[in-house]
Amino acid sequence: MQNRFRAISLSYKNAPVEIREVIALDESSIHSLLVKLKDFFSITDTLILSTCNRTEVYYSHELDISTEVIKLIGLEKGLTNVVDYIDYFNVLSDDQDAIEHLFKVSVGLEAQVVGDMQIANQVKRAYQASADLDMAGPFLHRLMHTIFFTNKRVVQETAFRDGAASVSYAAVELIEELTSNTFQPRVLLIGVGEIGEDVAKNMVHIPEAKVTITNRTFAKAQALADELGFDVIPFEECFEAMKSADVVVSSIMKSEPFITKALVKSMDIPSYKLFVDLSVPRSIETTIEDVPGVLLYNVDNIRSKASATLEKRLASIPQVEKIIEESIDDFFNWKKEMMVSPTINKLKNALEQIRQEEMARFLKNADEKQIAIIDKITKSMMQKILKVPVVQLRAACQRDDADKMIDILSDLFDLEKVSEKKNDA
Repeated sequence: MQNRFRAISLSYKNAPVEIREVIALDESSIHSLLVKLKDFFSITDTLILSTCNRTEVYYSHELDISTEVIKLIGLEKGLTNVVDYIDYFNVLSDDQDAIEHLFKVSVGLEAQVVGDMQIANQVKRAYQASADLDMAGPFLHRLMHTIFFTNKRVVQETAFRDGAASVSYAAVELIEELTSNTFQPRVLLIGVGEIGEDVAKNMVHIPEAKVTITNRTFAKAQALADELGFDVIPFEECFEAMKSADVVVSSIMKSEPFITKALVKSMDIPSYKLFVDLSVPRSIETTIEDVPGVLLYNVDNIRSKASATLEKRLASIPQVEKIIEESIDDFFNWKKEMMVSPTINKLKNALEQIRQEEMARFLKNADEKQIAIIDKITKSMMQKILKVPVVQLRAACQRDDADKMIDILSDLFDLEKVSEKKNDA
């Protein structure tokens, strides 16, 4: 029975955040789960991807062990009732469906923000984790490198990855643009609700920035700062921290402006100070722009930039899908050839065995020169005999008709018997 590539997916499309966070796997859990899959099921070609939007397991096995894999996830997470979560998982048991899904996820077609730039790196890290444990065989190696090449084509040939297509991405992109001439810009993030947290996580795209986080609930700011390697201050110190910050990002819920013109006017601004208001209703008075050196952007400015980018990305989807289709075709052509490679090798071994036996039988009394000539002639004959079935096998692959020819050649040359003899030797 041949191995089939399958996928188990729990994502934002079929599971709310409170379910996703229960199932989500950190780095150590992924490592532990990979080891369990290897030990319990002798699986190779396995990939585990876990982000804020999805937890997915891809694996090759002759049997469908998807339910067992979900139970192992539950065991890893300490869930006694993991069966209650099974309906949130989408299981793809067909090779083509699982491979196509992995391509779409890796490129960003399945992301909440279409064309998400982070997913490509997350997939690379997942692949590295498998490779480190020798859980990536020839199939997965080839598949992943095909995906990486596809990603390059998407970047080079389409507008699918151009610009920022979410408010948080767009805010970080704006900060990067406006602080490009500032050495190690000091960024203060006020409020780590959903959008504030997203901005914080996207600040990795400005690695030289010195980021400080503050929030009314200090523990939440502390946890996020620890995760991302940022500084954290108590909320009551944020006004003092604004004085030294180059960039202030506010995403707090307040009925009246939190940052006023009078407050900003009292600050010493030697060159510039950028304020980004991501709150709705707005938490920064619009009149602060009257203060020399102050730049203010609000959520509407940023959203219009993100929306324009998103339109470009959406317009690029047919082009991206065509590139993916071409890549999948190339991969399946390779996969088909891989299917006949064992038969070709068995056939070569069968003919070589016959050649060696006949050489040993008839050349007992021949000298070295005669043996060399006959060896060369018989090898050449063998290559010519092999040429036609090999060409026909590969042609049968392209027609999806290789199984019949494999059976005929196996019966004709008794290839299974030859293989057994070789293994016994």
